[in-house]
Order: sequence, then C-alpha cells, then structure tokens
Amino acid sequence: MSTETGPTTGTEPRTPTRVLRGTLTRFRVAAYVTGVGLLGLCAVMVIRYGFDNPTPSAVYSPIHGVLYMIYLVLTVDLAIKARWSVKGAVLVLLAGCVPLVSFVAERAVTRRVLAGRKL
Repeated sequence: MSTETGPTTGTEPRTPTRVLRGTLTRFRVAAYVTGVGLLGLCAVMVIRYGFDNPTPSAVYSPIHGVLYMIYLVLTVDLAIKARWSVKGAVLVLLAGCVPLVSFVAERAVTRRVLAGRKL
C-alpha cells in the first residue's frame, strides 16, 4: 500500500528537508571559508615568489589544504543528498580551486537547492 497522498505532476519545486538545509548551511560556510582561504593563498604566493619569502607559504599552505579537503567532503555530502549529477558535483568541487569562483558557485548552488532543483 502506498503512503503517498496523491500523484505529483513533477512541476512543483521540492522544498528542501531539514537535513538538506543543514547540509546546505555547512556547504555554504565551507565554500565561503574556502574562497577566503584561496585568496589568502594567493597573497602568500605573491609574498613567496614576489618577495622571495617562503615562510608564510610554508605555514599557510597546509592550512589551506585542510580547508579545501573539508570543502570537498561537505560538497560531496550535499551532492549525494541533493542528488546532483556527477558533472555538476565535479564543477562545484573545481570551483574551490579558482579564486572568487567558490563565491559564485555557492550562490548558484544555494539558489538551486532552495528551489528544489538538481545541479
């Protein structure tokens, strides 16, 4: 026996569940932190190669690496729960590699997930 209340036409946007909202919030924080962290990494690379001072890079690069790994895990978590396509998930994962793109990707992902659309 079916527990559905009635047929759906597929045109209504799905509202995100509480679990999906929590996952989205974690993703948004990670995307923002990754974006700011990537800008910081660019700054220490300028210091390293422009001013021949490797010390800030030696300290900050591993920190940025850990932040990016956390971004990867939280993005995959959201991708699985929101049922993204593999292509969409990979593009969002790569967005954390390009300065400023993680901010754009975060906004696009947030809009689509809140609208109940897949990526």
